[in-house]
Amino acid sequence: MAIVAGVDFGTLSVRVSVVDSERGLLASSVQEYPLHRKREDPEYATQSHEDHMRALAAATRDAVSKAGISGGQVEAIALDTTGSSVVPVDKDMQPLGEYYLWCDHRAKGEAAEITEAAHHEKLEAIQWCGGVYSSEWGFSKLLHWLRHNPDKRTEFASAFEHCDMVAATLCGVSDPRKAKRSICAMGHKWLWNRQLGGLPPESFLVKVDPLLKGVRDKLDGEYATSDQIAGTLSSYWAEKLRLKPSIPIPVGAFDAHWDAIGAGCRTDDMVNVIGTSTCIIGITPSVSLVPGVCGVVHGSVHPQRTGIEAGLSAVGDIFSAIASRAGTNVAALSAGLESYVAGQTGLLRMTWDNGDRTVLVNPNLRGVTLGWNLQSTSKDELFAAIEGTAFHTRVILDRMASNGVSIRRVINAGGIPQKNDVLNQVYANVLGRPVLVPSKSVVSLGSAIFAFMAAGTFRTIEEAQDKICPGHRTFNPDGHAQQTYEDLYPLYSRLYFSLGQPTNPSGLGDVLPTLISVAEAATRQVTASTT
Repeated sequence: MAIVAGVDFGTLSVRVSVVDSERGLLASSVQEYPLHRKREDPEYATQSHEDHMRALAAATRDAVSKAGISGGQVEAIALDTTGSSVVPVDKDMQPLGEYYLWCDHRAKGEAAEITEAAHHEKLEAIQWCGGVYSSEWGFSKLLHWLRHNPDKRTEFASAFEHCDMVAATLCGVSDPRKAKRSICAMGHKWLWNRQLGGLPPESFLVKVDPLLKGVRDKLDGEYATSDQIAGTLSSYWAEKLRLKPSIPIPVGAFDAHWDAIGAGCRTDDMVNVIGTSTCIIGITPSVSLVPGVCGVVHGSVHPQRTGIEAGLSAVGDIFSAIASRAGTNVAALSAGLESYVAGQTGLLRMTWDNGDRTVLVNPNLRGVTLGWNLQSTSKDELFAAIEGTAFHTRVILDRMASNGVSIRRVINAGGIPQKNDVLNQVYANVLGRPVLVPSKSVVSLGSAIFAFMAAGTFRTIEEAQDKICPGHRTFNPDGHAQQTYEDLYPLYSRLYFSLGQPTNPSGLGDVLPTLISVAEAATRQVTASTT
């Protein structure tokens, strides 16, 4: 028997779960931290490292207390985080600013420059992330920071993903070169590829912008999978967390990747980790490169296998925004949705409210709802948004399948499927296949599994999954609803590509980017007139 702590840093809170290898989950605690947004800049989203660590300490202490154990009984702690959430640091590993959170899209211009340069220079690594670099990823965010913080450039020593920064902090690492880096994070978001020599060459980076001179060297170090140990818990943080010092901490990863492990993901499974956004995570024996799919990385989900990642830039956030505009919350607005039938609203919802992560990789998009009439309600829009996220998911899975990725099972994990059976049934109907949902919450369970591996409790991840992961509920397609969605899907697909691609021959691809540009110019004008 062993007891470990699994930690999951989400967009708005951190969850710490204390798990027993025989008895399962003993207790969990959640602590919130602020997300910093700016109304005048919808692309802005940052968080404080200090807020994260303070919440982690409080949640760990509370979870241990609730579990009725002593902190000395915890044999390992493992951490996953959002990503790409990037923080620049100085030579002593001290943050030089706040994290550019995953949903911060200020670097969309930088992302476009990286994409253009990669194709011009025939950088092979760009093909391993779908052919388009994203504003949600590391190099674009770092370049944006370097351009907008000239006074801090001389202090800049390196930059870290949140998962690596937290692990290094807990281990007491004060030299950026001694901090281990997650292959999951660096492979999916920083163009790192072992077969291609690691990070892109210095010659390429300086062609993007001379400000990136020397950055490759500053990001150098040991890159490792999550079956490797990042270090051991320092005495300082052991006291803060009320755990014993020197327990092992494995190399971290992104939350969705470990959530997939906690949901029971095996080879050829695809897991929709549905929360504020959706990450679609799979384990595949294929090394096929998929256009528009943001990463095929060996060792990123399962240390011995190839991981694949795609997703939607907003899901739960869209549901919350619809409810907020209606002056209520999602739970209240969802009441009665179980009586809705496929297509009854007459609405078709393009869920681009925060841009498109996959397969267009286009941040210059916004949500579109077609088919309104004078009796349409916010509840109708919420149901249409659920249908829209399911249609978008089908676009992604179809793209994978058409490029040689085998999909054996589809699993809906994350926070939303646990409390929204309507969504799960709609997904089964739209995808035309059974959708499995873990019978219990698996948030932070993947972290616990990697903590058990670090403690030496289980020999393999599969052995740990067999012991720790819950079973699944199955949502099977309804024949009538499935046929309705088969009729609607070609229409959705046509709109998706004609509105979402600026170069589409339909001539509609410039509509949403133009609206964004006009709004940004108007906001600048208003800001200037009030200062």
